[in-house]
Amino acid sequence: MLRQPLLRFFSESIWSHIPSAVQFRLSRAHSLLYELRLSKWFIKPYAMFNYSDGLGYLTEFGPASGTFRYLNFQDFFTRKIVTPRNLAGPYVWPCDGLVCEAGRLADIDVVSVKGELRTVEAIFGKEFLLSKDAFFVNIFLHNSDYHRVHAPVSGQITKITHIPGELRFLRPWIYEQPSLPALTNERINVEITATNQDASPQKWALSIVGGPGVSTIELAQGIRLGASVLVGQELSLFKLGSTCCMVSPIPVSDVSGGKVRMGNSLTP
Repeated sequence: MLRQPLLRFFSESIWSHIPSAVQFRLSRAHSLLYELRLSKWFIKPYAMFNYSDGLGYLTEFGPASGTFRYLNFQDFFTRKIVTPRNLAGPYVWPCDGLVCEAGRLADIDVVSVKGELRTVEAIFGKEFLLSKDAFFVNIFLHNSDYHRVHAPVSGQITKITHIPGELRFLRPWIYEQPSLPALTNERINVEITATNQDASPQKWALSIVGGPGVSTIELAQGIRLGASVLVGQELSLFKLGSTCCMVSPIPVSDVSGGKVRMGNSLTP
């Protein structure tokens, strides 16, 4: 268990004091290693170490490049679903991962960033008008998880913003306040406006957060302002590591500390 305190010390005492421009250069250099063809030999031992059925887990996925075999480790890490998942209703979890924080916005504590108190609404910025009655979830995507984010609901994309920032470590067990990196790191925020059964608009917000080693956050093809999306449609992918925060206008299942899977029902 020595690894966690060492990682916390490195994150808070060393990495967080490195200028963000240097963090990005180091992260880009790190990611380039995984784009070399030689890195494809990391895939099999990585899968055997991380998944109980080894390479059997990968049968649901295919290379991001669309080729027959993985070209490199990044091609594997950004793998895409080739066997469509069954969507459990009109509201689904947007990604695979661990829910490390959840609750109504009105009930979530403020977060201290370098002595300044901020509410979690600051993750999305002033452009996003979030209701205090909405529900917030912070989903950590471990290195072993599938690293694409999908639409939790059908609707229209009514906002896309990019917020520059740092590349703090994302692992929630490093921090007393798991949403700290989402407040400080580079992120892309997407708003989806859906229509309720009574024809009233519902605002959904997703924040796609980068971390160390994440050289790129890419929006999927066709994801742009004004575009219509269907529930379960791909929104973005991460290259090496990520977190996804979501604000939902409807209650979400109480799964704090548990794993979720893209396509499973979001509602209780």
